[in-house]
Amino acid sequence: MGDSIVLRAACVALLLASLQVQAQSTVYRWVDKDGKVQFSDSPPPADAKDSTQRRMGGGLVDEGQVPYATQMATRRSPVVLFVSDECGDVCVKGRALLNRRGIPFSERNAKSSPETLAELTRLAGGPQVPLLLVGDNAVKGYLEEEWQSALDEAGYARSRLPGQPGPRTQ
Repeated sequence: MGDSIVLRAACVALLLASLQVQAQSTVYRWVDKDGKVQFSDSPPPADAKDSTQRRMGGGLVDEGQVPYATQMATRRSPVVLFVSDECGDVCVKGRALLNRRGIPFSERNAKSSPETLAELTRLAGGPQVPLLLVGDNAVKGYLEEEWQSALDEAGYARSRLPGQPGPRTQ
């Protein structure tokens, strides 16, 4: 009998460990008609007693789909892209690079407010766009090698994972 309890506990531990690998999962716990506790990813039968349901997985819904390196880099060095309506192809290329790498970023239009223009001027020494801000590191203009280097130094993943949705801009 002691061996079956150990075996059952090991099975539950494996089930829970495998569920944590998934981004978000639902685990059901219930007592069956014979008085045995059951765990499953499927809802319990109608005659189950004392059933509970738990969501397992990472905090934010999207966070489980973002590589760990990107999650950590985003906390340490958030990315802000300063643009303007006249920026044209250069801003499009910069935005495309961030999207290819799966990097969450906020985008600020230099002409959206006097405060945004003042911040851009302080960071770039003038109203020059695009400006990539990675944490405290401001990269003026768009040169792909410089942007890649700044993102690499901050610890961002080099590419988006297969199936990973594009980053959310704020």
